[in-house]
Amino acid sequence: MTALEIGASAPDFSFDDEAGTRSLAEFRGSPIILAFAPPERRTDGPVLQHLTFEGERLPVLALESDRIAQLYGVSRQFAVFVVAGDGAIAWRHAADDGMILPPASSSATGLSRREFVAAMLAASVAASFASRTLASSSTAEASAPSADMVDVALRVNGQSVRLSLDPRVTLLDALREHMHLTGSKKGCDHGQCGACTVHVDGRRVLSCLTLAATVQGRSITSIEGLGSADVLHPMQQAFIDHDAFQCGYCTSGQIMSAVALLDEPCGQADDDVRECMSGNICRCGAYNGIVAAVQAVRANRS
Repeated sequence: MTALEIGASAPDFSFDDEAGTRSLAEFRGSPIILAFAPPERRTDGPVLQHLTFEGERLPVLALESDRIAQLYGVSRQFAVFVVAGDGAIAWRHAADDGMILPPASSSATGLSRREFVAAMLAASVAASFASRTLASSSTAEASAPSADMVDVALRVNGQSVRLSLDPRVTLLDALREHMHLTGSKKGCDHGQCGACTVHVDGRRVLSCLTLAATVQGRSITSIEGLGSADVLHPMQQAFIDHDAFQCGYCTSGQIMSAVALLDEPCGQADDDVRECMSGNICRCGAYNGIVAAVQAVRANRS
């Protein structure tokens, strides 16, 4: 089933509300927004509301009827339409087959100002529908039991942790989503930026490419276990002293790599440090400070 295209005539229909039996035709001459609820929330009771934007007060009809949804080609999830004053569909977002975005300005189309404002409001309604639908879907998936879950015993920052995980869960997601250790960042999720770097048995690994189940029983250290708020690790302090960060998003991964580098065969020159840290990307370009911080800690150790 395909949702009606822009320019098609909006099928008329009748509905009952507090004012009695009404029809879509009553709204001719002014645009109206039609918002279709997802199937699991559909009943037979439409709700007529009004939204105001830039001085325009426009009707919004929230439809929870399978019968009317079928007239407009809406089968799954949600959909939002703007019906122009002449009864034609001026804008739509059907979650089944993607979004038709409103133009940059009303002068780019044949839409009147009120119809353009209605499209902008409809986009807001569609975004609200989408966020609620995705949130409820995620909650349902998270709470649904799965026969494929595996028990994973980890030792994270010196503490024993037992988790029941999907075997596909990465170490990064186990840390962030299941243990709420959010210092390790998800930058690219492809092992290319280094923001997710943690230590496993003292060696640096990319946690976004490491399945949690494969490091069962091994010692894992994240940025939260490196130092404390009262006593920073020397590398953490060196990053502060040498301005080795700007936005800070990559910093936890940079520090974890830098600490691991101290026990790796890395030459003494700055270029050697750059080579050994090349797996960690800083989009702000704080590389000079990062190299200076690593070299300062190395000098103090020796």
